Amino acid sequence: MLQVGRIPGWSLAIIAIGLLGVSLSLTSVAFAQDAEPATTEATEAAGVSDAPPVEEEVVVEEEVEAGSEVGYALDNAILFLCAVLVLFMQAGFAMVEVGLNAAKNTINILYKNVMDLSVGALLFFVIGFGLMYPGSYKEDPNPYFDFGGVGIYAASEGQTFSPDVDWFFQAVFAATAATIVSGAVAGRMQFKAYLIYSAILTGIIYPISGYWKWGGGWLTQFDGGLAFQDFAGSAVVHACGGFAGLAGAIILGPRLGRFASDGKSVPMPGHNIAFAALGVFILWVGWYGFNPGSQLAFQSAADIDATTFIAVNTTLSAAAGVVAATVVSWIMFGKPDLSMSLNGALGGLVGITANCDCFSNTWAIVIGGVSGVIVVAAIVALDKLKIDDPVGAFPVHGACGVWGCLAIGFLPNTHLDGGATNFMVQLIGTAAICAWAFVTMMVLFLILKAVGVLRCSAEEETAGLDISEHGMHAYPAESLAPAAG
Repeated sequence: MLQVGRIPGWSLAIIAIGLLGVSLSLTSVAFAQDAEPATTEATEAAGVSDAPPVEEEVVVEEEVEAGSEVGYALDNAILFLCAVLVLFMQAGFAMVEVGLNAAKNTINILYKNVMDLSVGALLFFVIGFGLMYPGSYKEDPNPYFDFGGVGIYAASEGQTFSPDVDWFFQAVFAATAATIVSGAVAGRMQFKAYLIYSAILTGIIYPISGYWKWGGGWLTQFDGGLAFQDFAGSAVVHACGGFAGLAGAIILGPRLGRFASDGKSVPMPGHNIAFAALGVFILWVGWYGFNPGSQLAFQSAADIDATTFIAVNTTLSAAAGVVAATVVSWIMFGKPDLSMSLNGALGGLVGITANCDCFSNTWAIVIGGVSGVIVVAAIVALDKLKIDDPVGAFPVHGACGVWGCLAIGFLPNTHLDGGATNFMVQLIGTAAICAWAFVTMMVLFLILKAVGVLRCSAEEETAGLDISEHGMHAYPAESLAPAAG
C-alpha cells in the first residue's frame, strides 16, 4: 500500500549504495529529441567503368535517391511504432491508477485518462505544437516564448522525418505529462475541473517548457555552448507532470479519512493490486517507445546500436529500481511491499529517461537503484507532510525526474565528459521546468477552488465519483453483493 502507517524509527536509515570501483566505458549516442537526425550519406562508387560518364552519373544519382527514400521510410516507420507504444502507456497509467484506488472511482479514473488523450491531442494540434516548436514554422523565434502557428508545420526539403509523424510522436508525449497528474488528485476532484486543468497543461504549460529544451529555447543556449540535457524527458515530461500533480494534491487536500484527527496516517489500500501490476508491465513495455524512440534516427548501424543501447539502459534501471525499493521497504516495514516495488520500477524508468543515452550500463543500474530508494523515501515524506498522493505520482515522476536530470551534472557520462553541460546548467534547467509547472498549476488550482469547482462535496466523495459524477458503477451490483447461503 502506498499510504504509510506506523513506521519504526530505526527503519528510516537509508541504505548506502556502494559504488564498486569499475572502469566505465561510456557509449556516446548521437541524437536526442531536440537534435536534428542526420541523413544517410551515399558513398561514391569506386573503380573504372566502360559506360559513358553521363550515364554513370545518372546511375549514382538514382541509387542515392533510392537509398534516401528507404532511410526516410525506415526512420518514419520506427518513429511511428514508437509513438504507438507511448500511446499504449495510457492503458498502463489507467490500470495503475484504477488498481491503487477505491472501486467506487474506477469510471471516473478511466474517463479522465480517455479525456487526457482526446482533449490533449486536439489542443496539441491547434496550439501546443506551434508553442513547442515555433522554429519549425518560422525563423529566429524568441527563446522564451513564441508561437509558430496553428496545426502542423509544412514539409521542407531534405527533412529526415515527416511533420505528421513528428506531431504524432510529440502529441503522445504531451498526453503522458497530463495523465501523470490524474493519480495525484484521484478520488476527490470534480470532473469538469480536471478537464480544465488537462486542457491548459497539454495545450499551454507543457509545450512552453518543452520548447525551452526540445524546441531550441533558452535552456539550449547557455554561454560556452552548454545546454541543458534531458534526452527523453525526465524533467520535460515527468517532472512537469509530477510537480503539477503535487500542486493539485496540496490545494485539494487529502481524501476523507486519509488522516485521523490526531494526524496519524490511515492507509487506504487500492481495490485491485493485479490491475496495478499489469499496468506497470504495460508502462515498462511502453517505455521502449519513450526512450529508444527519442533517438529519432534509425537508418544507420550507429543509430541502431544507440537505440538498443538505450533500451538496455532502460531495462537495467527499471530492474534496479524494483530491487532497491523492495529491499528498502522490506527493512522499513518488516515485509516486502509490492506497491512500493512497482513504483520502484516506474521510478527507475523515470530516472533513466533523461540520461539513457549518456551513461554506461553500470551507471544505469546505479541510476535505477537510487531511484528506487528515492521513491520509498518520497512516499514516506509526503505521508509525514500529510499530502495525499494516492498512487505516488510525485515520488515517481517528480522526485525521480529531478534525480535523473541532476545526475547528468555530476556522475561520469558522455555529456559531462564532452563539455556539453555541467551541474549548474542541469540544476537551472530542472528547477526552471519544475517551478514553471508547479507555480502555474498552483495558480490554476487556486482559481478553480475559489470559484467552487475544484473538489467534490463530502457526500459525493463518500458515495464515489463514479455514481456522483457519472451516474454509473464500474462493476455489476451482483459481484459486490455477499454470496447467498
